[in-house]
Amino acid sequence: MTRMVLLGPPGAGKGTQGQMLAERLGIPQIATGDILRAAVKEGSELGAKAKSYMDAGDLVPDEIMVGIIRDRLQEADAQEGYILDGFPRTVAQAEALDDMLEAIGQKLDHVVHIDVDSEVLVERLSGRLICRDCGASYHTRFSPPAKDRVCDKCGGELFQREDDQEETVRSRLAVFEERTQPLVEYYRQQGIYRQIDGDRDPETVRDEILQAIQGK
Repeated sequence: MTRMVLLGPPGAGKGTQGQMLAERLGIPQIATGDILRAAVKEGSELGAKAKSYMDAGDLVPDEIMVGIIRDRLQEADAQEGYILDGFPRTVAQAEALDDMLEAIGQKLDHVVHIDVDSEVLVERLSGRLICRDCGASYHTRFSPPAKDRVCDKCGGELFQREDDQEETVRSRLAVFEERTQPLVEYYRQQGIYRQIDGDRDPETVRDEILQAIQGK
């Protein structure tokens, strides 16, 4: 049984690690963006409430997000554990999550923080290119296309998303740092916080996370 939260700044590799850990541990990766979109698509009561905020361009309130997560955690595939990716992001959300888990007779086992130096993240994110046609991802340094700004797979145009531009990346990282540091202390006091160096190849990072949560 492993119930865990993955923390980490944009570009740290949370999504990749979540997928790899989910496959290795046989538990679902629950990315909050995905379950929010699913709840909206299904038209559940909570999904309809969330949609009203999203349509207005507002953030979905914590209590609605926690309700959507609660419903997801009670599905059959999450009974042996889960990996929460993207929530909580603030202490208020962490407290709401703890209260909800207590109400359904659960608690978190581990909070794993994938830590990567800001300058490394700026390089990772600001070099990213996306194909307009097929969505394939490239990197100007780490995985460049054969022909500049042209997708190897479909020949489509490669472009840089606005939120991957360097100034925007630095702003996103600053917001993460400001919101997340108190969260680190919150979970450290609970004795379930683990920090992992994310500036290595994905398999090495995964193996260290597994060692940390399995106590080996």
